[in-house]
Amino acid sequence: MEQHSQLRMRPTLMDTRELDTREVDAREVENRRHRRFPIEVGICVYPRDCPVVRGDTVDLSESGISAILRIEIPVGEVVRLEFTLPFGDADLLAMVRQRSAFRYGFQFVEPASARDIIGRTCQQLAVKQSLNDGLGS
Repeated sequence: MEQHSQLRMRPTLMDTRELDTREVDAREVENRRHRRFPIEVGICVYPRDCPVVRGDTVDLSESGISAILRIEIPVGEVVRLEFTLPFGDADLLAMVRQRSAFRYGFQFVEPASARDIIGRTCQQLAVKQSLNDGLGS
């Protein structure tokens, strides 16, 4: 068990082949199955014990979003997120899953209310990324 105590970073799908399966939370592996897309939009985060925190998103998937924030929010806290995507406004709850300096990773805990908007945006970003990748070939 001590040999795994150094594994503090959240594993990616590629990393999980090298880890003992007892050390990997199944939900984290599942989350990595959703493709991430770069997207920069303003985001408002509403933590429990402080006023709104404003920031900018970095990337989006169907299961979560990452953002740059200047005010610390504890990992594990459930917060309300508000942001605008090309297909509409998203207002939903998410858990702070990770933090690296000013970059935060949020996992949606109730994506049903915004699932359609997030899903359509991810589809649009996938097409755009595929077209850009094709032009680079």
